[in-house]
Amino acid sequence: MKHLTSEQRYEIYLGRKRGWSRSRISREIGVSTSTVSRELTRNVNSNGEYVWFNAQAKSEARKHGLQGNHRKPPELWWRIEQLIIDEDWSPAQIAGVLRKEGIHIVKQTIYNHVHADRSGKLAAHMPHRLKYTRRTKALHSTKTTNIANRTSIHERPKEADGTRFGDWEMDTIVDSFGHVIVTLTERSTNFILMQKLPHGRKVMPTAQTVARLLYPYRDTLRTITTDNGCEFAAHLEITRLLSMKNREKVIVYFADSYCSWQKGAIENANKLIRKYIPKKSNFDDFSDKRIMEIQKKLNRRPREKINFDSPKQRFFAKVG
Repeated sequence: MKHLTSEQRYEIYLGRKRGWSRSRISREIGVSTSTVSRELTRNVNSNGEYVWFNAQAKSEARKHGLQGNHRKPPELWWRIEQLIIDEDWSPAQIAGVLRKEGIHIVKQTIYNHVHADRSGKLAAHMPHRLKYTRRTKALHSTKTTNIANRTSIHERPKEADGTRFGDWEMDTIVDSFGHVIVTLTERSTNFILMQKLPHGRKVMPTAQTVARLLYPYRDTLRTITTDNGCEFAAHLEITRLLSMKNREKVIVYFADSYCSWQKGAIENANKLIRKYIPKKSNFDDFSDKRIMEIQKKLNRRPREKINFDSPKQRFFAKVG
């Protein structure tokens, strides 16, 4: 059986864009209509779209075989490297998305490819730059007294376990010049919102900014969890601005002191953000447009937690 060439796949792609029938496409490239039909059945993306270079990569992957230690096709490695360099996807994310497209490759194979890259270009885009440390932290009792009328995380409903939609976490990241960015994430989808605070850590402007960011989604908003930072002392104002009539109030719950794991979703989000806004940077060097670009990039990254869909896909499927 004669296999389609990359040029023929490109012609199929163009024919689809032009609205041609399968029979016309087959006449143009000199193959049978059944060959074109089989190609469009086997090599479309997960969303049903046919993209010629993705189809070529999938075909090459099947031809070489990705089971065992067989050689991987160069077209596949090119695509993997572009996802690492352009999108900062991790090997697990890449393997998960490719698996949904019918291309089977394990994340360790991709890690091996990164380690073999002597230029270090790929490693620079890896999570933590391939450097990991584990620390054991002691537990401390909560002694927070700077926030009046705070509601402890231990009073948060059991349903807010990170699986239902509408439970958020919030935090701030601060540079050495006192500039502040507020960050929020929806726990079940890992969808991220972020914005610079022009008034620093002043409590009322912070509350108003949080309410403005979440206001478009307040129909689905259930709880907010944060730490004991003084910038969130106006939590009752957040509740007032976001609560709706005939519904339960949107209560801000406070984690225990020194227990960042109790709000792990936002801690992980902040680590991802720090890849683009390092700790030693000056937030004044980042425009509002750049902040939005970072937010969009993180929200289109696939996540293993949600079956390698992107936070943007899952979040807006829920809010409608």
